[in-house]
Amino acid sequence: MYYKSTRDSNVNVTSAQAIAQGISKDGGLFVPSEIPRITFDDIKTMGDMSYPDRAAFIFSKYLTDFSETEIRYCVDNAYTDKNFDTKNICELAQLFDGTYMLELWHGPTCAFKDMALQILPYLITTSSKKINLDKKVVILVATSGDTGKAALEGFKDVEGTQIMVFYPVDGVSKMQKKQMTTQEGENVAVCAIKGNFDDAQNGVKAIFTDSEVENELSKNGLMFSSANSINWGRLAPQIIYYVSSYSQLVKNEKIKLGEKINIVVPTGNFGNILAAYYAKKMGIPVNKLICASNSNNVLTDFLNTGVYDRNRQFYTTISPSMDILISSNLERLLYHLCGENDGQIREWFSSLADSGKYEVSDEVKAVLKEEFYAGFCDDIQTKACIKKQFDSHSYLCDTHTAVAVKVYEDYREKTGDTTKTVIASTASPYKFSNSVLDALGEFNSSLDEFELVERLYKVSNLEVPKSLAELKDKEVRFKDTIEKSDMKGFVLKSLGL
Repeated sequence: MYYKSTRDSNVNVTSAQAIAQGISKDGGLFVPSEIPRITFDDIKTMGDMSYPDRAAFIFSKYLTDFSETEIRYCVDNAYTDKNFDTKNICELAQLFDGTYMLELWHGPTCAFKDMALQILPYLITTSSKKINLDKKVVILVATSGDTGKAALEGFKDVEGTQIMVFYPVDGVSKMQKKQMTTQEGENVAVCAIKGNFDDAQNGVKAIFTDSEVENELSKNGLMFSSANSINWGRLAPQIIYYVSSYSQLVKNEKIKLGEKINIVVPTGNFGNILAAYYAKKMGIPVNKLICASNSNNVLTDFLNTGVYDRNRQFYTTISPSMDILISSNLERLLYHLCGENDGQIREWFSSLADSGKYEVSDEVKAVLKEEFYAGFCDDIQTKACIKKQFDSHSYLCDTHTAVAVKVYEDYREKTGDTTKTVIASTASPYKFSNSVLDALGEFNSSLDEFELVERLYKVSNLEVPKSLAELKDKEVRFKDTIEKSDMKGFVLKSLGL
């Protein structure tokens, strides 16, 4: 299995090279040269496996240059009860008949990003050794809230690495900010920028491809890599939980082997739903991939019209991890759908950079319509959905998961489709206690973030994650806020260059 660049199909690297490098030097994203297949027998067999065993099986399909011992080392260190509060790593909870919540937030930072970012440090350090890179790996991260903390926690004090995280100063929840700015570890740095997530992401990409910075790093025995989902090592672990959930539903006799399911994903950067697409192409029977957006509904419009246009108002919402107008992982999907035509990808994404807009071909539009359904909801609808699900089913959603539930309800009402459905539940409601309490009619503006957590516990009786409860007394270590134009200088200064 080799990996190509979406912007140059002649690039041909191993998975270790792709993971260690993070992004191709031409600015493209690495994609597998082929999507490996799994059989119904594989799915049935995985039903009797633990989550780490399922992960090792799927990784063996994509990381063919890794030995079995290397894969087991990565998997067995990441997916443990030391890192996750459930032996199953992720849980399937039944919302109502035929509809299941795939809870991806049982890791140390209480968000779905832990599913990938607990293993990524092992993948990157193992990859670096495999390709004989005698360099310190510098991880740059742009975050809309959850990726930053999950990456910081994953790479904290990992030998041979240093990590820097940039977040939009007014674009994360108070709990997310507290998680990042109190981060422990000698190799970590966190900085707010005056701008939104897209500004942070564009800044990181620009630093990655800056030849002056690259030369400075090389002279000093350093190299960049990424913990964002532009890195294949971030995306591949996300495929696993969709494969795993299908196998588990078969094992639990909730679906028959071969029966199709819908998968609903709240997404802004398109990585989480792209992982579901890869799972489908591997052989998981999927009827419809349902893409749920908040008021920043650029993906909804694109999937419905084939026109991607980021020239629109940017909204700061109660689901901040989805406040994104440039969805990086869409590039991977379009590369596959246009027949791996790298020239076409360069044309579309040059247009996006120059004018903020592009339109795909009629052939690609037709496939998008066939594979995906897209919808969105605003903050008022999100809050109403949180209350409805809690009152009706005693299930407490966070502000991102509720977007997915609402969009799924709209889809079901519009289409009449009663296919059994898995909804990705992406964060603990305690990460957004003020908004969740507001939705339940229990918000009190006089309470601080941790008093709100206590209030939500009294209302819901849902156990407070230990990692969030412990934040209350942690000291804030990182207080810098910079202009987005100063990101490069911050990186060089932090590295002592």
